Amino acid sequence: MKYLALVYYDEKLMEQKSQQEWDALNRECIACVEGLSKDGHYITGSPLLPTSAATTVRVRDNRVTVTDGPFAETKEQLAGFYMLEARDLNEAIALAGKIPPARYGSVEVRPARELVETGNQAGGNAAEPVEEETGEAP
Repeated sequence: MKYLALVYYDEKLMEQKSQQEWDALNRECIACVEGLSKDGHYITGSPLLPTSAATTVRVRDNRVTVTDGPFAETKEQLAGFYMLEARDLNEAIALAGKIPPARYGSVEVRPARELVETGNQAGGNAAEPVEEETGEAP
């Protein structure tokens, strides 16, 4: 099953790191990806530029609005993501625990779902598949 590991940290805290500390953390992240890849758990991922480079797009009443910055003001900002392959949530949590920036913020682990043309459950709750009604008696 696929799990998205969203990496969050306080950008202000990270800006205080020296270039050597920042480079060391990035080398750790590269090594983490290499290890996850070797073990078949890494699908894709990417670090993100700071929230100062973010743009939020909303559509209301068929009108698109654009706002500079992230969706909401928070203590921690989304810094990147890892798409992981894991047999279950427990394994995904263990893998997320290896992501180096977790020491400075948090890693949200969320199961990914397949987007299909019909049968998606409202709100994306794909815990149980929706059975199509056939009109036939069971």
